[in-house]
Order: sequence, then C-alpha cells, then structure tokens
Amino acid sequence: MAGPSAVHREHWYPTAAYLYTLHLDGPALAWEYLRRDPNYRLDWLRRRRRPDAAHAWGLRLLEDPALDARDAHPAWFPDHGSVVQLYPDADPPPEAYAFEFWRLPGRKHLIHDGERLVLVSRWPGCCLRLALAPGLEDGMAYLYATRACATPCARYQALVAELDKLAALPDAVPAAAARSRPTLAAVQELHTLQALDATLAGASLREVAEGLFGVDAVAADWHADSALRARVRRLVRRGEALMRGGYRSLAQLAPVAS
Repeated sequence: MAGPSAVHREHWYPTAAYLYTLHLDGPALAWEYLRRDPNYRLDWLRRRRRPDAAHAWGLRLLEDPALDARDAHPAWFPDHGSVVQLYPDADPPPEAYAFEFWRLPGRKHLIHDGERLVLVSRWPGCCLRLALAPGLEDGMAYLYATRACATPCARYQALVAELDKLAALPDAVPAAAARSRPTLAAVQELHTLQALDATLAGASLREVAEGLFGVDAVAADWHADSALRARVRRLVRRGEALMRGGYRSLAQLAPVAS
C-alpha cells in the first residue's frame, strides 16, 4: 500500500502535468495562483452566502478553482490590458468591417460577467479576449476602444499587440503550432506552481527539490548552504507570495491595501 508520501506526490510530482503553464499569459497565470489559495476556495464553497466576495479577489464573478487556466475564464476587474473592447460604429464608412462571430479563429467561449458578454477565443499559442458592448450584434460595423490614461501610447501598443494576433492569422487555424524553447521566466512559473502545489500537499523542501530537479541532483547537492536548497526555498516563498495576493500584479490589478 502506498504511504502518505506517495499519496500526496501523485498530485504534483509529474512535471509533465504543468507543461501547459509554459505558454500562459499574465491573466491566466494570475488565475493559476489565485485558484490555489485556500481562502479563495473557501469563498467559492460559500458563494451563495457571500455573493459579493468576488470583488475582494479582483474578480467580477467567482470562478471554479477546480478549473485550470485551459478551461477557466476568470473575469478580472478592472479588465487586463489584453482585453479588446468592441462597440457598434454609429457612423460607419461603406468599407467598414463587420463583426462576424463565426469567422473569429479558435475555440470560443462566451461568458456573461454580470454586465456584458466577454468572448474568449483560444488557438495554439494565442488567447484573445473581447469585451462586447451590449448593443453589438453579428454583422454590425464596430470600433475598438481602449481606456484613456496618462500613458496612452503604452495602452495603444498593448491593444495593437492583441489585434496583431488576428491580422497575422491565416484563414485556417492550425491544429498545432511549433513553439520556440520556453523562456527562463516561463520555466520559473512552471517550477513555482509545482513547488507551491507540493508545499500545499505537505511536501518537505527536499521532496520538492526531488520532484523539480531529480533525485540524483538532490543527492549530489543538498546541504544547509547549497545553491539548490536556496533555489527551492525561493521558489516556495515566491509561490506563496503570488498566491497570497501577488497574483494581482500579473492581472494588472492594484495591490490590496495593507
């Protein structure tokens, strides 16, 4: 029979289960950290008694923490800069483009966040988030909108980056896409999430290290002042900090006042 150590390992030990996190953007990574917070999970269970709890977490509505970023669609409040807002064009020129829902690429999800429809469309390597104004209908000419701010150029560049995903897309969305090697930052997020799950499951620092870097690496370099031990300790602390509110920076939310 498997002992307690084997039981808690089965949920976090296989690194392959975390590979999808290598290609998540800021809002998706923010969700991965938030959904692991025990207090958030408790609010989800008590959502019928606490319908306004979502705002404390930076959400418009509570999302099921059992869903990872591939299936969850958290509605952050206020919107992340990657959300493109669409409005009907009240005075369109003859050559204006029309909004065509079924011509948008990818796997589509429509979510009502309590005020408007949000369309999330995913295809290999990309995720597009569109906030649809209440009056927008299929076939209407439309406008892109972005909030006014003190640094409009940066906000405009973020909007253009999202729209370029559509402009660069061929007519047929590929079933798969070749990706370059993940960045060091992406690998750090994978290791941080895996270390956080291990810690929440009751794993020791040494067990975390074995899961992330292998038994042989730990056997060769695990002592009080080892670089490996310090690295694992930093990953655990980082994961706990992101789960306990640090995720807000990934979602472009203001920090919670102390």
